[in-house]
Amino acid sequence: MPKWLDNAVFYEIYPQSFLDTNADGIGDFQGIINKLDYIRNLGFNALWINPCFLSPFGDAGYDVADYYTVAPRYGTNEDLKRLFAEAHKRGIHVLLDLVPGHTSVEHPWFRESMKPERNEYSDRYVWTDSVWEAPENMGCLRALSQRDGSCAVNFFTCQPALNYGYYNRTRPWQQSPEDEGPRATLEAMMDVMRFWLTMGCDGFRVDMAMSLVKNDPDGRGTIALWQKVFNVLEQEFPEAAMVSEWGEPEKSLQGGFHMDFLLHFGPSHYNDLFRCQEPYFSDRGLGDASKFVERYLESREKAGKDGLICIPSGNHDMTRLAKHVEGEEKKLAFTFLLTMPGAPFVYYGDEIGMRYVENLTSVEGGYERTGARSPMQWDSCVNAGFSAAPKEKLYIQQDPAADRPTVAQQLPDPDSLLNFVKQLTQLRQAHPALQNRGGIHFVSNGAPKQALAYEREQAGEKLLVAMNPFREAVAFPYSGKLGEALFTFGGAASQKGEAVQLPPVSAVIYRLD
Repeated sequence: MPKWLDNAVFYEIYPQSFLDTNADGIGDFQGIINKLDYIRNLGFNALWINPCFLSPFGDAGYDVADYYTVAPRYGTNEDLKRLFAEAHKRGIHVLLDLVPGHTSVEHPWFRESMKPERNEYSDRYVWTDSVWEAPENMGCLRALSQRDGSCAVNFFTCQPALNYGYYNRTRPWQQSPEDEGPRATLEAMMDVMRFWLTMGCDGFRVDMAMSLVKNDPDGRGTIALWQKVFNVLEQEFPEAAMVSEWGEPEKSLQGGFHMDFLLHFGPSHYNDLFRCQEPYFSDRGLGDASKFVERYLESREKAGKDGLICIPSGNHDMTRLAKHVEGEEKKLAFTFLLTMPGAPFVYYGDEIGMRYVENLTSVEGGYERTGARSPMQWDSCVNAGFSAAPKEKLYIQQDPAADRPTVAQQLPDPDSLLNFVKQLTQLRQAHPALQNRGGIHFVSNGAPKQALAYEREQAGEKLLVAMNPFREAVAFPYSGKLGEALFTFGGAASQKGEAVQLPPVSAVIYRLD
């Protein structure tokens, strides 16, 4: 288990939307390098960079055409290597986004697999034996070449599914994970990981990590596959960190991943907090966090003591946090995000409350996600400091509002969201109980009109974190004794007997005597 994960706080960068340094309207590696000091000064010590490999960008880079070459619009392999080095100088670790489940139709592997003559790539993808037969419960590509068969796709039609085998096989063309073709696919993907880890990458966020072995309803085949990967990686690269897009920590962490995301789909009830009609972190007081707490504790117990459950502020696949959580409510949401166990992930721009840009035409397969991928807003200069290109050349249209938030506005304002986030990251790093492996015990579960409160404990330190997002004061039963107030927002708590009362729209952190 990489030691650096103990206090990692991640910042997610969508590279094409972060900072453009060559005026082509698209962000690049040099832009990330230029802002490493900004990221570090905010208290982030780890990065997740979305896909940056060669791609036709039918799905924003999640359709890879060459795993070994970065997309020229971002720079060169040497530029990415320099980014790793510059990040490391500042104590920042870097995860790349790995897409092991599918490639682009332009990948040389796929072009070879389409040939009717048998070759080493014929079994690299999931092919049926006949063009008239589609893979069960999957979309497919047909009649792209003279090969007789249909090729399964994982998501978009430009993303043919790589072949890691079938756990339950019902057709002659379905191979076992132990067959030669699936084993060759896995070894090829491990070689990709070795290449970038040797280059200086510190690990990977793995896209659709649950999807590799097909017809695997309980995930057993995919868990076994990842266990094989980690048996090798832990020997060769013991400090490499791996986070899965899976959403079921009890499965991904059993497979060997160090971290698993709570997703906006699936069973986690993550959306109850930030992204539903009445989120818990809304001052209207109609939300309910209790189902999230129940599911979180179940997942944490199944994950075991070594697994980290990651709760993001958002990501490139969700609407922006600020679409559903407004005003000072965002500060309550960040108090929660930055005081929970596991490694927190903050999506670029959420730290200043960037808005979801409504009604944008889809860009590179974004569709409704496009409005959450708009360029970063740095200052009041042209294109909010993102790019010196003409406005019409920008990768995605920016928030056109005159009052759009920017970094330059918020840096000097001690009451800004940006400085609030910075205060919380610094507090997290200063207190072991708030860090990634600290224990948690909920004392109020955020049921309707109730506070969300929990004890955090590690290394002999014990703290109480409590939040009230509502417009009226709330109280919760608590028999512990409050000590020094380490953090207050919206007013201090008061304790009378065995109850703690919180002012409206407030958050507190107390040392426990």
